[in-house]
Amino acid sequence: MTQIDEPSRILLVRPSALGDVCRTVPVLASLRRAYPNALINWVVQEEFVDAVASHPALDEVIAFPRKQLGKWWRSPGSAKALWRWMRDIRRRQFDLVLDCQGLGRSGLITRFSGAERRVGHRHAREGAWFAYNIKCTPPDPNEKRHTVESMLDLVAELGIEPVRDMRLYVGESDKSWWRGQCEKHGWEVGQYVVIAPTARWTSKRWPIERWRSILTALPDCGWSNVVMTGSTGEKDQVAGIKPNDSGQALNFVDLVGKLTVGQLLAVVADAGFVLANDSAPLHIAVGFDRPLVALFGPTDPATVGPFGREMDVICKAEQPASGKINFKDPNLGDRYMRLITVDNVLEQIDQLR
Repeated sequence: MTQIDEPSRILLVRPSALGDVCRTVPVLASLRRAYPNALINWVVQEEFVDAVASHPALDEVIAFPRKQLGKWWRSPGSAKALWRWMRDIRRRQFDLVLDCQGLGRSGLITRFSGAERRVGHRHAREGAWFAYNIKCTPPDPNEKRHTVESMLDLVAELGIEPVRDMRLYVGESDKSWWRGQCEKHGWEVGQYVVIAPTARWTSKRWPIERWRSILTALPDCGWSNVVMTGSTGEKDQVAGIKPNDSGQALNFVDLVGKLTVGQLLAVVADAGFVLANDSAPLHIAVGFDRPLVALFGPTDPATVGPFGREMDVICKAEQPASGKINFKDPNLGDRYMRLITVDNVLEQIDQLR
């Protein structure tokens, strides 16, 4: 543990991904309680800014334009833009920076900030550890720990008591927009289900035909209003998901590719419950304390599942005693997700009543 003088300007570095940004909020809450008078900024990938912009503990979000700057070595214009962006970080004169991502890019931002105290994990990947002068070592390197707890190790290293507050906040404009949409549909708050049937990796996707079976059964479970979410690039994944024989019983709203992050937060915040693969919407559901059914296959819910909501997870895969399943392996297909049956999910939904 490192004792430090109270900082006045703090930078939190966690640019991506959306689910990980949402899971980093307890670090922000911990810093704010420990340093109520400090200015706290957060570097977030520009498309994810709305995930934390309305949080009352945060003074400012610094947007990282990854699409523009990510290929800086190929473009002199992008290289100049990256230099200007990094120079602006340094100009802000932060005296404490915490790298919660622990990768090469976040390590570079941390080092270039020029902060006197730069905190990160001793075993950060891609050489990011080189950027830190306060290195955090996990209490037990062999212990399987949740990602949230691992990030909170960084604040504990500073002698700060961790605050496990996952709450998220919706901007007023996004909240008003969604309430207006609900009025158009004739829905009250909590009268609809959010489904998130997509995932970047095939190994994390529950089969579409099983999602279709769930949609067919939801009206009999007392849930007739359904909102489907996903990113623009995931439209092909949900092709044919709506059952043809649902008739008038199912009020189905397809918002895949149509929501900003702020709007997604608003949709989830008012949901009756959320049914999702291992993806960002389930972590957003935790942030708004929504009832949840989370479907896990090759990834380990003990380390990356909905924090504090283990009872809401359905996972039939067994993690190896040593190491973990490589969910990026294209040869996996959806074999682990297929271990979850439609009946497993309906039983869990029934328990939400």
